[in-house]
Amino acid sequence: MMEKNWKIIETLSKDQPSQTLRDLLQKQWLLPRRFVYYLRTRHNVLVNGQYYPVNHQVQPADIIELNFNGDEFRTPQTHYQPTPHPRLNVLFENRDVLVVNKPAGQKMHPNQPLEIGTLLNDAAGYLKTSSADAFMVHRLDQATSGAVAIAKNPIVVPILDRRISQGQMHRQYLALVAGNITPDAGKFDWPIGRDLLDQRKRRVNGFASQPALTYYQVAWRGKNATLVRLQLATGRTHQLRVHLAYSGHPIIGDPLYGTIDASRMMLHGIKQQLVLPFTEKIQTIQAPIDDEFKQILLKYK
Repeated sequence: MMEKNWKIIETLSKDQPSQTLRDLLQKQWLLPRRFVYYLRTRHNVLVNGQYYPVNHQVQPADIIELNFNGDEFRTPQTHYQPTPHPRLNVLFENRDVLVVNKPAGQKMHPNQPLEIGTLLNDAAGYLKTSSADAFMVHRLDQATSGAVAIAKNPIVVPILDRRISQGQMHRQYLALVAGNITPDAGKFDWPIGRDLLDQRKRRVNGFASQPALTYYQVAWRGKNATLVRLQLATGRTHQLRVHLAYSGHPIIGDPLYGTIDASRMMLHGIKQQLVLPFTEKIQTIQAPIDDEFKQILLKYK
């Protein structure tokens, strides 16, 4: 199968500082070194339509064109079966990124080649008539709803990964938890590892634990429950669910770590803050809560 070609054309802003093309690509745009190596050796980077060495000084309003053959990427294409008539709740979209509001109960991605019905199947169906493709950047648990960013080309995947690892892409959640959390704001910084007794689960101080940090703030207190805003500083598997359960305030409706049943798990990604690739503009996206979430809130409020 032939590799798919990808192209990016960007006009630098009028206040763009003068710097070398290499610094623009690696330090400002956060392209991996191997991308820059291929762009340079193949003369696949153009400034105002002409190839220059990477020590060339770029200037405000320069037009930068990047061409990729496809073999530069670890995953040059995805092969999710596209949903024929996807019902995707799109919150934000530009050339490089799609942000959608994932419903509770939907898987993020297929585990088998012909599996359908996941969020990325829907995204593949939504993008089918365009030149874009759907690439996973981060994930939400199947039982969690809320904002999810999806890359539309393989060029921006490592850029977004870098922003996440540097703590520059903020994700805020709403959770309804059992009991009354005190004080009104604080943090959980217990390390999280695997639970050797149940491969589905994670646990505080489990096997191969890694540092984990969650900030919380009380939004309101209800009948034997608290609505909290949560901010992820790290992104461990099941981090919010494990931290809240260990604190003695599990998420209501959590099928793995909770003690109180509900028709859905009461965890929702309410806000996504992106640093958009190439422009470095900060985009904040809100994801409305669904009617089922609201009805359960009313029960406890």
